[in-house]
Amino acid sequence: MSNSNQIAQRRTPSLGQRMRRLFGQWGVFFEGFVKYPRMVGSVIPSSRFTIRKMLAPVKWDECDLFVEYGPGVGTFCYPVLERMRGDATLIVIDTNPLFIDYLTRTIRDSRFHAVLGSAEDVEEIVRAHGFDHADYVLSGLPFSTLPDGVGENIAAATHRVLRPGGAFLVYQFTAACRDFMAPHFQRIDAGYEFWNILPCKLFWGWKQ
Repeated sequence: MSNSNQIAQRRTPSLGQRMRRLFGQWGVFFEGFVKYPRMVGSVIPSSRFTIRKMLAPVKWDECDLFVEYGPGVGTFCYPVLERMRGDATLIVIDTNPLFIDYLTRTIRDSRFHAVLGSAEDVEEIVRAHGFDHADYVLSGLPFSTLPDGVGENIAAATHRVLRPGGAFLVYQFTAACRDFMAPHFQRIDAGYEFWNILPCKLFWGWKQ
């Protein structure tokens, strides 16, 4: 291969790079969906209506630690940080390095911590950040497409890491997550948000 061809190849941006430049946040989100479709719940971020309804039951004045699984490009991160106390902490966990890298570069808030890892390891991650428990855990992970055993493990670990009175907040396109939550959460409130692409089901599992 000639030097000119090598230089041209180096200068030609990849599809992902072109999308990030053209679409910014949306491009990163779409690229992450294409590369890790089983771990991303939707190709389009949640609507502001879904965010508002999902977070409505949270008692922010009592929240020291908020955890999110599958933060994507931060659709919920910014609203959570806006509502949290100044001394509270937000930990987000994702197996997708594209999202973790994007969030680390774009969210400049000392209360924010992005972790590349699995939600199955939430207890270890929470302890590593100096906490014994979480007050609320939010998830947009697609429980219906997770590998066998992963959904069960995440639901169990989430229940263990929550404080009594804390809640597991889940938004999905199907009700599959409820089957994973039911063995651990005696009280599960349910809702629905039409103004979302696609309309989604909302669940709040409370730890008694």
